[in-house]
Amino acid sequence: MSVKGFERTDGLFSLCGLNCGLCGFRLQGGCNGCFKDSFCAAQCPMAPCSVKHGNLQYCFECPEYPCKHYDGFDSYDTLVLHRNQRKDMQRAKEIGIDAYRAEQQKKIGLLNRLLDSYNDGSRQVFYCTAVNLLSASDMQAILNKADRETADMPNSERAEYMERELRAFAIDG
Repeated sequence: MSVKGFERTDGLFSLCGLNCGLCGFRLQGGCNGCFKDSFCAAQCPMAPCSVKHGNLQYCFECPEYPCKHYDGFDSYDTLVLHRNQRKDMQRAKEIGIDAYRAEQQKKIGLLNRLLDSYNDGSRQVFYCTAVNLLSASDMQAILNKADRETADMPNSERAEYMERELRAFAIDG
């Protein structure tokens, strides 16, 4: 079921600030992004609000943002990917959506690099989460180090190495 009148053009950054381009659910085919006929938009309380306010593309464009839809948002949502949602919305607002999309494209490239070179078939969601939560520069540094240190390893060992490095970085920074 779709929200009548809801139209969007950005499939990488959602109305409410999720990085759809880095979402494991989307990558696995469970969602096609924040568009009028998507699984997520049909359940989204922000979609009808967007229509009501002139079909805004991003909640941060609304003079009422953050509104009642964001009350307690961080406390009840269980998706780790929502952790940076407000920070990402603020960044997009500050630097402009085109510059933010360019940053996001870089992160999508890093995710693809992880999936192409360090995935044993069981780490896709883990990598999506890592790229979403880490900065592009930190992710780039981790990948560069891993490329040097794992060049002669079989793929399964490369995947284990990468997961260890990402977990260690998350703990030690």
